[in-house]
Amino acid sequence: MRERLEPEIFRLPVDRLREGYYSDAYFNFTKQLLEERDLHPHVLMQVFQKERSTLGGIDEAIALLKLCSGRPVEGDWEGGWEQLDVRALYEGDEIAPWEPVLTIEGDYSLFAHLETVYLGCMARRTLVMRNVREVKDAAGDKQILFFPARHDHWLVQTGDGWAAHVAGAIGVSTDAQASWWGGRGVGTVPHALIAAFGGDTVAAARDFANRFAGEMNVTVLVDFENDSIRTSLEVAEALGEKLWGVRLDTSENLVDRGILDEMGTFKPTGVNPVLVGRVREALDAAGHQHVRIVVSGGFDAAKIRRFEELGAPVDAYGVGSSLLRGSNDFTADVVEVAGRPCAKVGRARARSDRLEPVT
Repeated sequence: MRERLEPEIFRLPVDRLREGYYSDAYFNFTKQLLEERDLHPHVLMQVFQKERSTLGGIDEAIALLKLCSGRPVEGDWEGGWEQLDVRALYEGDEIAPWEPVLTIEGDYSLFAHLETVYLGCMARRTLVMRNVREVKDAAGDKQILFFPARHDHWLVQTGDGWAAHVAGAIGVSTDAQASWWGGRGVGTVPHALIAAFGGDTVAAARDFANRFAGEMNVTVLVDFENDSIRTSLEVAEALGEKLWGVRLDTSENLVDRGILDEMGTFKPTGVNPVLVGRVREALDAAGHQHVRIVVSGGFDAAKIRRFEELGAPVDAYGVGSSLLRGSNDFTADVVEVAGRPCAKVGRARARSDRLEPVT
């Protein structure tokens, strides 16, 4: 049996979740009515989605059931987990449309209030995991750096980072994103630091490397002056072995100065395969073969595939907002009551031999 994350790692606001604070009100009303009438229907709840995807958020959903199912009793909380039979797939499993990924069997009044939150966990994390897996497949053996933190609310970082990690991202940009597996955020010498050094990329990179080279792989943004080839060479000469890589991040509205003379046979704006090739050639010719090239700026799976098809000498792709786009919604249905079929039309129980009991 494969391992799952322990519930404590999610730091859930247990009291608020138990009282239905984050749940759709109608589920809270349902739970309240069942409890007040002393009704305890034994149901089988089945959870699925409609895409070919990569499952995420399942351990978080299980943690919600473990810590937050149950009922209030005389001002306290009586847990319900031991009375439920929960079966589930695992984080990172490839899943098919309509395939059950989770079943919950037991007294419905114990977990009616949790449907909103466990479906939401899986919807969000599966979206991220599917998107990261797609860009990882496009990049082959190249590294994927997960850089969407600035494009969404900070509270989603922990679980999103874990989903990206399971799906194959080699690095994340914040400590929060890396916290569930005990890692650290990675990054580059940013434009803001270069600006703080008066626009001198070499000066900013030298001070940064002198301070942090022993703690991280030093990577430097080289597009501040829109002359990535020249700046890459200057940084490589100044930092030597302290430099792990240079990062190309040319705006989609600009043409880098280093390729102005080559315009006419390719789309010259932004980071493009020709620019990457010229940076690689210049670094190699100057004896800096050890310096990696990271590219970023509007990358998604389709753009990565184009770079790979053209043989662009990229070592790592930094991918941001595209990893948060789209949707991957889940649905939960009661499909049996008291062991007998009882589902809305079109939502009958789907048997699966992949689901494993959760202990």
